[in-house]
Amino acid sequence: MKRFALLLVAVAMVAGVVAFTAPASGHADEETSPIYGVKIPAEYRDWKLIAVDNLLIAGKVDQLRAQLGNDIAIKTFKEGKVPFPDGTIIAAIHRTRVPGDKALHETCFACHTPAKDRDYVFTRYAP
Repeated sequence: MKRFALLLVAVAMVAGVVAFTAPASGHADEETSPIYGVKIPAEYRDWKLIAVDNLLIAGKVDQLRAQLGNDIAIKTFKEGKVPFPDGTIIAAIHRTRVPGDKALHETCFACHTPAKDRDYVFTRYAP
């Protein structure tokens, strides 16, 4: 399950990087993250919305975040189950007022540690 959590965090970070680097009219199909080398599934922008939130940490982060999930993720959220089954993919698109760098992305896993009992996922399904 730890491998899934690391994949989840990596996909979330990659989605955030792509959100900053992809042209507004372009597609992120199969782009590779410059930081983690994770391939983004071509259809991720068509996944269903799990939740939207805003993260504001004075002097550090000012982000609007949207979490998207594939069909397996949505089904699991609706059923309220953890751990998430194999094949679950959750992507987070983070729009930061001031784009972050590699050092910011490397802090993500530590922040998700308190949610370890929920497979490192803070997000709750917003029906």
